[in-house]
Amino acid sequence: MRTLAKALTVVFGSLLIASTASAELFSVSVGIPVSHTFSDDAVESDGTSGVFAAVKLPILVGLGVENYSTDIKGQDTKLNTTMYDVFYLLPIPIINFTLGVGMGTTELDCATCSAQYDTGTATQWYGSLGFPFLGIADLHVSYRSVSSKIEDSSGNKTDVSGNVTGIGVSVGF
Repeated sequence: MRTLAKALTVVFGSLLIASTASAELFSVSVGIPVSHTFSDDAVESDGTSGVFAAVKLPILVGLGVENYSTDIKGQDTKLNTTMYDVFYLLPIPIINFTLGVGMGTTELDCATCSAQYDTGTATQWYGSLGFPFLGIADLHVSYRSVSSKIEDSSGNKTDVSGNVTGIGVSVGF
Protein backbone atom coordinates (compact mmCIF):
# COMPACT_ATOMS: atom_id res chain seq x y z
CA MET A 1 0.00 0.00 0.00
CA ARG A 2 2.86 2.39 0.84
CA THR A 3 4.54 1.60 -2.47
CA LEU A 4 1.36 2.46 -4.34
CA ALA A 5 1.03 5.74 -2.43
CA LYS A 6 4.66 6.64 -3.21
CA ALA A 7 4.23 5.77 -6.88
CA LEU A 8 1.07 7.89 -7.16
CA THR A 9 2.82 10.79 -5.43
CA VAL A 10 5.73 10.60 -7.88
CA VAL A 11 3.43 10.38 -10.93
CA PHE A 12 1.18 13.28 -9.86
CA GLY A 13 4.16 15.34 -8.73
CA SER A 14 5.86 14.80 -12.09
CA LEU A 15 2.70 15.81 -13.95
CA LEU A 16 2.41 18.95 -11.82
CA ILE A 17 6.04 19.96 -12.40
CA ALA A 18 5.89 19.18 -16.14
CA SER A 19 2.64 21.10 -16.60
CA THR A 20 3.85 24.10 -14.64
CA ALA A 21 7.09 24.28 -16.59
CA SER A 22 5.33 24.28 -19.96
CA ALA A 23 2.29 26.32 -18.94
CA GLU A 24 1.80 29.97 -19.64
CA LEU A 25 2.57 32.55 -16.99
CA PHE A 26 -1.11 33.36 -16.61
CA SER A 27 -4.29 33.20 -18.66
CA VAL A 28 -7.47 35.20 -19.02
CA SER A 29 -10.78 33.53 -19.72
CA VAL A 30 -14.20 34.88 -20.71
CA GLY A 31 -17.39 32.96 -21.29
CA ILE A 32 -21.14 33.21 -21.52
CA PRO A 33 -23.96 31.16 -20.03
CA VAL A 34 -25.81 29.12 -22.64
CA SER A 35 -28.56 27.52 -20.57
CA HIS A 36 -29.95 27.57 -17.06
CA THR A 37 -32.22 24.83 -15.75
CA PHE A 38 -33.89 24.97 -12.34
CA SER A 39 -34.16 22.12 -9.84
CA ASP A 40 -37.84 22.98 -9.34
CA ASP A 41 -39.64 21.55 -12.38
CA ALA A 42 -42.39 24.17 -12.03
CA VAL A 43 -39.90 26.93 -12.94
CA GLU A 44 -38.57 27.17 -16.50
CA SER A 45 -35.86 29.35 -17.94
CA ASP A 46 -36.64 31.61 -20.89
CA GLY A 47 -33.02 32.35 -21.72
CA THR A 48 -29.97 33.54 -19.87
CA SER A 49 -27.38 36.22 -20.52
CA GLY A 50 -24.28 37.47 -18.80
CA VAL A 51 -20.58 36.81 -18.51
CA PHE A 52 -18.04 34.58 -16.77
CA ALA A 53 -14.53 36.02 -16.35
CA ALA A 54 -11.46 34.41 -14.80
CA VAL A 55 -7.71 34.77 -14.39
CA LYS A 56 -5.45 31.75 -13.88
CA LEU A 57 -2.26 32.37 -11.97
CA PRO A 58 1.09 30.60 -12.63
CA ILE A 59 0.46 28.13 -9.80
CA LEU A 60 -2.54 26.56 -11.64
CA VAL A 61 -4.98 28.29 -9.26
CA GLY A 62 -7.28 31.02 -10.44
CA LEU A 63 -9.96 33.50 -9.47
CA GLY A 64 -13.17 34.26 -11.29
CA VAL A 65 -16.32 36.33 -11.23
CA GLU A 66 -19.69 35.57 -12.81
CA ASN A 67 -22.67 37.81 -13.35
CA TYR A 68 -25.69 36.55 -15.27
CA SER A 69 -29.47 36.97 -15.45
CA THR A 70 -32.01 34.29 -16.24
CA ASP A 71 -35.51 35.15 -17.49
CA ILE A 72 -38.23 33.04 -15.88
CA LYS A 73 -40.71 31.74 -18.45
CA GLY A 74 -44.29 33.01 -18.18
CA GLN A 75 -43.39 35.77 -15.72
CA ASP A 76 -41.92 39.23 -15.93
CA THR A 77 -39.17 38.11 -13.56
CA LYS A 78 -35.41 37.63 -13.77
CA LEU A 79 -33.07 35.78 -11.45
CA ASN A 80 -29.81 37.73 -11.14
CA THR A 81 -26.79 35.73 -9.99
CA THR A 82 -23.35 36.99 -8.99
CA MET A 83 -20.60 34.53 -8.03
CA TYR A 84 -16.95 34.76 -6.97
CA ASP A 85 -14.93 31.66 -7.77
CA VAL A 86 -11.69 29.91 -6.87
CA PHE A 87 -10.59 27.15 -9.21
CA TYR A 88 -7.75 24.74 -9.90
CA LEU A 89 -6.53 23.70 -13.35
CA LEU A 90 -5.65 20.01 -13.15
CA PRO A 91 -2.27 19.28 -14.76
CA ILE A 92 -3.52 16.93 -17.48
CA PRO A 93 -1.73 16.91 -20.84
CA ILE A 94 -3.70 17.65 -24.02
CA ILE A 95 -6.87 18.98 -22.32
CA ASN A 96 -7.51 21.67 -19.73
CA PHE A 97 -9.71 20.30 -16.95
CA THR A 98 -10.70 22.80 -14.29
CA LEU A 99 -12.58 22.26 -11.01
CA GLY A 100 -13.86 25.13 -8.94
CA VAL A 101 -16.16 26.38 -6.23
CA GLY A 102 -17.95 29.66 -5.88
CA MET A 103 -19.99 31.75 -3.51
CA GLY A 104 -22.23 34.70 -4.18
CA THR A 105 -25.79 35.96 -4.29
CA THR A 106 -29.07 35.44 -6.13
CA GLU A 107 -31.83 37.99 -6.36
CA LEU A 108 -35.26 38.06 -7.96
CA ASP A 109 -35.76 41.12 -10.15
CA CYS A 110 -39.32 42.16 -11.01
CA ALA A 111 -41.69 45.06 -10.41
CA THR A 112 -43.72 43.37 -7.68
CA CYS A 113 -41.36 40.82 -6.12
CA SER A 114 -38.14 42.74 -5.54
CA ALA A 115 -39.43 44.25 -2.29
CA GLN A 116 -40.92 40.92 -1.15
CA TYR A 117 -37.78 38.80 -1.45
CA ASP A 118 -34.40 39.15 0.21
CA THR A 119 -31.15 38.54 -1.61
CA GLY A 120 -30.22 34.87 -1.26
CA THR A 121 -26.82 33.34 -0.62
CA ALA A 122 -25.64 31.03 -3.39
CA THR A 123 -22.90 28.42 -3.57
CA GLN A 124 -21.71 26.36 -6.49
CA TRP A 125 -19.24 23.81 -7.73
CA TYR A 126 -18.25 23.63 -11.35
CA GLY A 127 -16.15 21.87 -13.91
CA SER A 128 -14.76 23.07 -17.20
CA LEU A 129 -13.24 21.10 -20.05
CA GLY A 130 -10.99 23.05 -22.41
CA PHE A 131 -9.60 22.06 -25.79
CA PRO A 132 -6.35 23.91 -26.63
CA PHE A 133 -5.71 25.38 -30.08
CA LEU A 134 -3.06 27.66 -31.62
CA GLY A 135 -0.75 26.90 -28.69
CA ILE A 136 -1.94 29.89 -26.61
CA ALA A 137 -5.74 29.55 -26.43
CA ASP A 138 -8.44 27.06 -25.57
CA LEU A 139 -12.14 26.71 -26.20
CA HIS A 140 -13.99 25.36 -23.18
CA VAL A 141 -17.40 24.19 -22.03
CA SER A 142 -18.47 24.41 -18.42
CA TYR A 143 -21.11 22.98 -16.10
CA ARG A 144 -22.14 24.67 -12.86
CA SER A 145 -24.32 23.26 -10.09
CA VAL A 146 -25.76 26.20 -8.14
CA SER A 147 -27.53 25.93 -4.77
CA SER A 148 -29.56 28.87 -3.50
CA LYS A 149 -32.74 29.72 -1.61
CA ILE A 150 -34.38 33.12 -1.44
CA GLU A 151 -36.52 34.08 1.56
CA ASP A 152 -39.66 36.19 1.24
CA SER A 153 -40.99 38.68 3.79
CA SER A 154 -43.15 35.93 5.40
CA GLY A 155 -40.13 33.73 6.04
CA ASN A 156 -40.94 31.23 3.27
CA LYS A 157 -37.95 30.03 1.27
CA THR A 158 -38.03 29.60 -2.49
CA ASP A 159 -35.52 27.19 -3.98
CA VAL A 160 -33.81 28.74 -7.03
CA SER A 161 -31.11 26.07 -7.31
CA GLY A 162 -30.20 24.71 -10.71
CA ASN A 163 -27.58 24.03 -13.33
CA VAL A 164 -25.87 26.44 -15.70
CA THR A 165 -23.88 25.47 -18.77
CA GLY A 166 -21.59 27.81 -20.61
CA ILE A 167 -18.96 28.20 -23.30
CA GLY A 168 -15.86 30.35 -23.35
CA VAL A 169 -12.38 30.99 -24.57
CA SER A 170 -9.11 31.34 -22.67
CA VAL A 171 -5.92 33.04 -23.86
CA GLY A 172 -2.56 32.43 -22.19
CA PHE A 173 0.32 34.88 -21.82
